[in-house]
Amino acid sequence: MKKSLLPLTMGGFGIGMTEFVMMGILPDLAQSLHITIPVAGHLISSYALGVVLGAPLLVGAAGNYPPKKILLGLMAIFTFCNALSAFAPNYQIMMITRLLSGLPHGAFFGVGAVVASRLAGRGKEAQAISMMFAGLTVANIIGVPLGTYIGHALSWRITFILIAVVGLITLFGIHKLLPEMPVEGESNLRKDLKLFTFAEPWLILGITAIGTGGLFAWFSYIAPLLTEVAHFQPGQITWILVLAGMGMAVGNLISGRVADKVSPIKATMLFLALMVASLIVVYVVSPFKVPLLVMTFVTGAISFSLGAPIQILMIRAANGSEMLASSVTQAGFNIGNALGAYFGGLPNAAGLGYASPQWVGAIMAFSGLLLAAMVYLRQRNVRPKVVNFEMAA
Repeated sequence: MKKSLLPLTMGGFGIGMTEFVMMGILPDLAQSLHITIPVAGHLISSYALGVVLGAPLLVGAAGNYPPKKILLGLMAIFTFCNALSAFAPNYQIMMITRLLSGLPHGAFFGVGAVVASRLAGRGKEAQAISMMFAGLTVANIIGVPLGTYIGHALSWRITFILIAVVGLITLFGIHKLLPEMPVEGESNLRKDLKLFTFAEPWLILGITAIGTGGLFAWFSYIAPLLTEVAHFQPGQITWILVLAGMGMAVGNLISGRVADKVSPIKATMLFLALMVASLIVVYVVSPFKVPLLVMTFVTGAISFSLGAPIQILMIRAANGSEMLASSVTQAGFNIGNALGAYFGGLPNAAGLGYASPQWVGAIMAFSGLLLAAMVYLRQRNVRPKVVNFEMAA
């Protein structure tokens, strides 16, 4: 791996840690701030809202600055706001700091994906982007379990201090290892927003929000699936989640190579089809411990294989607004998180059992596959690369 990609990987690690560690330390945080766990769960929603808002706003505001300077600014915001979270005196302040911590998330990955693709050798753009997302997967294997343990054994505040330290290391890495890159073309938010007058970016955003919702319908309810259906002990859940994280890491690395070899849209269709099949198999084997463990690894691998090819798809459809388009894709992933968790919870609430979210996930992944097929047909047909949305409708 190129040294210049290391700061992007480290940034992905820090962002992944601050996003996912909340699930592990939620009871500790709720007790400390004298709130219920459901109310503490709003802190997760606050972070997701920050991601959705920050992706277009920050990239739009900083579009005329060099990419290296933008990444330094985004990581500075990330570091400062996570440090503030460590000292939040009450729930209200914590809500604000989590919202602010989420603002640079999508923008960092969006700008980072464009930078990684420029640093990559010809035909290796998706592999370079997968190196950045590798930080997310390593966060799930190492950072989240470590942060959860520290939150339980010592204090959740120390967990956020650790995240801020990761931010400082990333800042140093960006400064030392990332080369200067010129601004490519003049950018302004009004011009960049014209991206959304075309059909293809909307289709890709739909693939992201709906298709990857299948992952979150599975992952959001994996704990009760393991304890109530397969009858694992609650103390075993952490290590099973590490197994899922290892699958995510493997899938992320494979996906970049596949996307560069067969094209991003074909890779997206392949992985969505595999996700449909995988979630159905999870439903079938859910009462059996060993097969379910195998499918936890496999499903984790398939789910995270979508990141790099979807990111490349959006960058190529951006028509001069690459950083904004790439950042909005990250907002799409967070919308998928919300949709998957919500729709996956409906059959649970209806009393259909803790394995039932797998069917919701399979339907969402299949819907994403249909949207991907539409993009494939558009790209295959002999048409202008950019088609006005009104004409396409």
